[in-house]
Amino acid sequence: MQKLLLLLIAIGTTLFSFAQDDDNARDSIGARIVDEGKQLYRSEMASWYGTDVFLEKFKDRDKMGGYFSYTEGKEAKCIFFSKGEAPKVIGTIVFDDTYNVSTAKTILKERDFTTTEHTLFQIRATALKTVNGDTLFKVYQNTSLNLIPFIYKGERKVYILTGPEKSGVVVFGNDYELTFDNKNQLTGKKKLHRNIIMTEYGRKQSEGEAEFGSMHTHMTETGGLITPTDICTLMLYQKFTKWQQHIVMSDTYVSIWDCNKNQLITLTKEAWDKIIKDQEKKQ
Repeated sequence: MQKLLLLLIAIGTTLFSFAQDDDNARDSIGARIVDEGKQLYRSEMASWYGTDVFLEKFKDRDKMGGYFSYTEGKEAKCIFFSKGEAPKVIGTIVFDDTYNVSTAKTILKERDFTTTEHTLFQIRATALKTVNGDTLFKVYQNTSLNLIPFIYKGERKVYILTGPEKSGVVVFGNDYELTFDNKNQLTGKKKLHRNIIMTEYGRKQSEGEAEFGSMHTHMTETGGLITPTDICTLMLYQKFTKWQQHIVMSDTYVSIWDCNKNQLITLTKEAWDKIIKDQEKKQ
C-alpha cells in the first residue's frame, strides 16, 4: 500500500494528463458526484458544530425532538425541533463557510418550519421509521448511523452514513441512499457499499512516519466511481488524518481524491494499469 501511494504521488502529472482525455460523460458524472459530496459535507459540518453550540446555550433538553442540517446559498443551517405531533423549530444555528462557532448565528426563538425544512423533516422521519423496521440497515459495534435529509437539484433523498464512536478511525461503507418523490413518499432504498471498511489513521504519525493516504475497493453494485458519501467522509476527516490522497479502485475505473485540493481525478482501470506498468518498468 505504501509503495503504491508513493508511486501515485510520483506520477501525479501523468495521471492528470490521462484524466484530461477521459470520456465527457464520465467527467460530467464525476463533477456531479463531487458537488453532491461537498454539499453533504457542508450539511454534516453544520450538524457537527451546530449540536455543540445549541447544547451549550439551550437548557431545556427535555423539549428536544431532534435536529438536521441543510445548506442555503453560502450558509449552512443546523435546526433543532421540539417533540410532539406538531413540532416547531426551537433553535437555528447558522454557519458561514468557515464553520467558526464563535461567529455562528444562534437563534433560539421558536417558529414554524419553512417549506424546505418541512420537506426535510418529513423525509427524515420516514427514513428513521424505515431504518428502525428494515433489516437492510446494519449497525456495527462502536458505530452509529447518521441520517442526512437532502435536496439536491430538486431530488429528495436521505443519505445514511456510518460514523465511528471512537477516535483514530474513518468508516467507509455501510452507507445507504433513500429516495423520495415530490410528495415525500419513499420510492427507493439501496445500500451503497456492500460492506463496512474501518480505516485506522494516526498510528504512523505517532511513530514519526508520514501517512500519504488510503484506499478502498468498490464492488460492482456500488458503481465504478467514488460516491458522494465517500467524498463527504473524506472531507470530514481529512483534517485529522493528514492524508494527501484517497484511492477508490473498481473493475472499471480508478478515482483519486486529492485531500489537499478537494479535487477528483478519474481514469479508466485500463489507463491506470498502463501507468503502473510503465512506472514499474522505469524503476
